[in-house]
Amino acid sequence: MSGTFTPLPGAAPFGRMVLAQARMETRLILRNGEQLLLAVVIPLIVLFGGIEAAKHFDLHLAQAPVDTLSPGVLALAVMSTSFTSLAIATGFERRYGVLKRLGSSPLPRSGLLAGKVGALLVVEALQAVVIGTAAVLLGWSPDLTPLGVLGAMLSALVGTAAFASLGLFVAGALRAEATLAVANLVYLLLMAGGGVVLPTRSYGGAGVVLALLPSGALGTAMRTSLLDGSLPAVPLLVLAAWAAVGTLLTARTFTWE
Repeated sequence: MSGTFTPLPGAAPFGRMVLAQARMETRLILRNGEQLLLAVVIPLIVLFGGIEAAKHFDLHLAQAPVDTLSPGVLALAVMSTSFTSLAIATGFERRYGVLKRLGSSPLPRSGLLAGKVGALLVVEALQAVVIGTAAVLLGWSPDLTPLGVLGAMLSALVGTAAFASLGLFVAGALRAEATLAVANLVYLLLMAGGGVVLPTRSYGGAGVVLALLPSGALGTAMRTSLLDGSLPAVPLLVLAAWAAVGTLLTARTFTWE
């Protein structure tokens, strides 16, 4: 009969499932006070605190403190969201059976990963606006050349891929409580001594090793892009290597429950 409803069973297209998952993940992040603390409040405290500390201590910075610290704080914000927040949220989703239910849906693992990364990119864009505005009000003058802007965007994208894959690896391999402890501990260690906020050369001979860590590579990439206005080729390669390692580890060890 003309006009009769005809059922069309089957899963939605992959792109639509990923978009729906990304929207849900974004809402969950923005509604969670602890996530917002990691995403915005702590990076802003580090920015203000670092500028004030530079007035009283010699941090051996080649440029004005606000110019040196602002790209590093943007890198810290990426790490906060794509590693720590993601790992903790995913760990407790496993504990409460959320991932088990998603695993019984048509959404594949790649779709879950893509949805989570999509949500991270949305939140990171909001972080960049808030932190960038605060830094400009404090006197930051970034070198926004076309190549530098491209480098910063690529740094955020590849850095997100690297830290997100490592965050999912931790969340999939450990219990929720252990994930909470490990994610916070790693975050604090990298923030203090991982070359993300301060340039790796500030750490003396250890800077060579720190530049090979994802935190040091991301911080260097952001500073090269926004201070020098150039493309950070080597740090991007380091981040891409970490992303590949993290993705391989996650694919081999991640479980839905």
